[in-house]
Parts: sequence; C-alpha cells; structure tokens
Amino acid sequence: MNENAGMASKRVSGRCAVCAVLGLNAALALPEMIDATFLNQMWITMKKFLVLFLITLLPAAYAGEAEIRQSLQSRLPDVGAVGLVSKTPYGGLYEVVIGDQLLYTDEQGQYLFEGRVIDVKSRRDITEDRRKQLFAIEFDKLPFELAVKRVKGNGKRRMAYFSDPNCGYCKRLEGELSKVSDVTLYLFLHPIFQGSDEIVRNVYCANDPVKAWDELMLNRNAPVSASCKVPSDKVAALARKLRVTGTPNLIFGDGVQVPGYLPADELEKRLNESVSAGN
Repeated sequence: MNENAGMASKRVSGRCAVCAVLGLNAALALPEMIDATFLNQMWITMKKFLVLFLITLLPAAYAGEAEIRQSLQSRLPDVGAVGLVSKTPYGGLYEVVIGDQLLYTDEQGQYLFEGRVIDVKSRRDITEDRRKQLFAIEFDKLPFELAVKRVKGNGKRRMAYFSDPNCGYCKRLEGELSKVSDVTLYLFLHPIFQGSDEIVRNVYCANDPVKAWDELMLNRNAPVSASCKVPSDKVAALARKLRVTGTPNLIFGDGVQVPGYLPADELEKRLNESVSAGN
C-alpha cells in the first residue's frame, strides 16, 4: 500500500465513525477530501447550536405564574382582575381565579378552560373541592347578631345557613337537622319567595324564635302575628356579599359553603370535617 492509499484509508475509517452517528452508509459518505477531524468538529458545532436553540424555547414553553397572569390580563381586559394563578399537579394546567370563578389555562396562558377536573379513579370532583377551599368564608366574621341562634347538645360543631319559610328544600333540611345533635346553628332568615317577608317577621319577632321556626317548618303551624325591627335588608346584603343565590345555603365552621339541601348523614360528615379542620 503506498502512502496516498494509506492516507485515504485513514480518512475513510475516520469518516465512518461520524457516518454511524449521522446514520449514513460509509459507501455513500461525503467526498474523501473531507477528513474525519473536520466532520467531528462540524458535529460538535451542530450540537452546540441545537442546545442553544432549545434554551431559547424554554421561556415560551414554561412561562411563570406572573407571566401567565400578565398574558391573560392583557388579552382579556374586560373580565376584571386576574387573581390567583397557581400550577396544578395534573395535566400541566394552571388554576386561574377571576372574580368568583375557578378556571384553568395552559403553560403559556394562551387558552382558558372552563369546566371540572374529575379524578376518574376516585370519582372525586377536584374542581369543586378546590373551589370550596379558595372561596371559603371566614366563619368567625359572620354577623351572628343577625341570626337566630340555636345550641343543640354540646354545641361544639358549628353551621350557619340561609333559609326561607316558603322554600320546600328548606323544610326538608329542617327535618334532617332535627336528627343532628352537638351543633350550634345560626339561622339567617332570608325571605326570597313571595309572601315570605311577613312570615319571617313573625318568626323573628316571636317570644321564642327557635320554637316558632320549628313549629312552622316541622309541624306547619304558622307563627302568630308579631312586630319588631327585622334585619332582612342586612341579611340580603350579606347574602349578596357571600354570593348566596338561593336557599337553603349552608356554611360550615371551616368556612366551606354548600348551596342546597343535605341529608343528615352528609351533614354529620361535613360537620365532623369542619371540626377536624380546627373550627
């Protein structure tokens, strides 16, 4: 083998290592005049450019919470202030709070999703549970002077609720509450149905409002006519503040608000959970 042949052999052998990385057949490789050193240097340079390119993509792919908030606020200026923005542990989604709504967005804040996230294994409504936490009410700051108070048993557990005397589900709720003990109840009389104002006044102004309410809701005995100053306007203002849109509406000691009627076993569960939470 002459010297030129030996050099050519080395060039081909060196080039084949790079060809293997690039997935090329040595027989179809680049002209032999390009030696292995040049090809290896070119490959290293390409890798550097690839890394730099990927780094430039990272800020766009993974925007932070502040950037997402700014993006949504600029694109949706009429929705009001964008509040909490928080990354969730599922699906790469971010929670977004706007007013009293819990929404979701992607990592770039380009899309806004309205709906519920359900854990299919446990069938748990993650969105509803999270909403209750985010919009929990400061129970101890409720204006209890506007409510009719009742203590059952040791009164350790606590619940406030809005109710109307002409509300069918409110009557059903009272039947379930009669099965529950060891609880302090704060009843906010909230007349939203036609003809309820006078009944609420008669209950609130009775010598024993608790007894008058029980007789009305459990035994269908209307309270006798009575007259006094009734805080219905203040209760209505409180309802608006707490976003109460109907009756019954329950607020447990841990601040969790539950619109609607619950059976006794579910009331017991919720009351026990509120105590476990330290309330």
